[in-house]
Amino acid sequence: MADTAASPFPAPHPDLADLAEAVAGQLGRARADLADLVALPSVHGAHPEACAQARDLVRTLLAGLPVPGLGPDSVEVVETSDGSHAVFAHRPAAPGRPTVLLYSHYDVQPSGDPAEWTTPPWELTERDGRWYGRGAADCKGNLVVHLTALRALAALGGSAPDTPGGDDDEADPRGADPLDGLGIRLVVEGSEETGGGGLDDLVASRPDLVAADAILIVDSGNVSAGVPTLTTSLRGIANLVVVVDTLSAGVHSGQFGGAAPDALAALISILASLRDPDTGATTVDGLDFGGEWTGRPYAEEAFRADAGILDGVEPSSAAPVADLVWARPAVTVLGIDCPPVEGAIAAVQPRARALVNLRVPPGMDPLEAQDLLAAHVQRRRPWNARVSVEKETVGHPFSSVPAGGSDPVHGLLSECLAKAYGAREVAEVGSGGSIPLCTALREAHPGASIALFGVEDPAAAIHSPDESVDPREIERIALAEAAFLQRYR
Repeated sequence: MADTAASPFPAPHPDLADLAEAVAGQLGRARADLADLVALPSVHGAHPEACAQARDLVRTLLAGLPVPGLGPDSVEVVETSDGSHAVFAHRPAAPGRPTVLLYSHYDVQPSGDPAEWTTPPWELTERDGRWYGRGAADCKGNLVVHLTALRALAALGGSAPDTPGGDDDEADPRGADPLDGLGIRLVVEGSEETGGGGLDDLVASRPDLVAADAILIVDSGNVSAGVPTLTTSLRGIANLVVVVDTLSAGVHSGQFGGAAPDALAALISILASLRDPDTGATTVDGLDFGGEWTGRPYAEEAFRADAGILDGVEPSSAAPVADLVWARPAVTVLGIDCPPVEGAIAAVQPRARALVNLRVPPGMDPLEAQDLLAAHVQRRRPWNARVSVEKETVGHPFSSVPAGGSDPVHGLLSECLAKAYGAREVAEVGSGGSIPLCTALREAHPGASIALFGVEDPAAAIHSPDESVDPREIERIALAEAAFLQRYR
């Protein structure tokens, strides 16, 4: 693979030398598999044929894993409530051994305008040491991590694929078990990006499909390339649609403007009340804005670069960046329905509408937060305007480590990540995003440990044009996962 000058990757710890060599030996196959996956525009709801092809490819890849107990008979495809298909593979644990669930998803975001891409979005292309294409990082690159880790363990352990049609009385032709009886589940979702809730519903109705002692959600990433990172908290979501009505119809702004109540101006006034104009703090009545992040800080300079803040523009000064993006609620106006500038007429607007996004940190009830937001909006209506709110479905926040406690799975995974990256420590960060599946998994199996990590980094530009992955991230995350699977007891 081509070298990248930025963010050096020290050699893995000597303890992982043999495993690192086995992982390196799988990278050619990893690139080929990722190229095949990226070539399919598997946007759920938009390209059903490509989604079906991606589903079938994932089924083939899982069925071909050269690990005893994983093979064609271990794979199951299940249709979910939103019409997507999830692909499962299961190797039962030997008596007394735990089970690890490995998660990723094969659906992707739309590519947007292909003209905004430097190279075609549905073709894996190498440039300056990175691999470009929609899904290269989110999340097909993470799926390739699972394949690479298991293949490397099989190569190191000397196992071979199952031999179909063999006699049960004959000696096992597969060689030694590289996982020493560890149970494995693979779950590859088909509609994560659209948030349809298909897999969440399936987990609730068939918790047996995801029963595990440790759950590795590989759909996240590192704070920067080469810096091993665990995501330990996710903010939830509680959206509202705010509708303002003031007139039976639009009226001429020259004849009636000044006295007629402007619905758009009323909406702007309401929205402006949600943020402090000086500090940028979220100011929803009754909503606790005092949370503090106790993990790794987020330097303002790094945040400016990651967020692409323009020169001279200031981020919120209400609190340290890590508090604001990981530990406190945040209001964002996602969209407004109003006349566009092009073609606008001289009229006072009778109606305006906005979608308001509220992110809530762990420890905060999203339903209560949504109620507080709705009450705030109603109290702030000017001119006794008619204001209605439509509450959208909430997503609960998530913390992977119990408050005040430690988690042995996180401890071992942190050790494996650090050794895979040749690092002294692992960064622990939060995420402003939400993964509702985490809550569904915890409800289905409250005793399981859940960890989030992956191949994404700030340069990956997930959901944007020119999405990419650093192949060294695939290599090191696969090495860390393989080391964890070797050592987990």
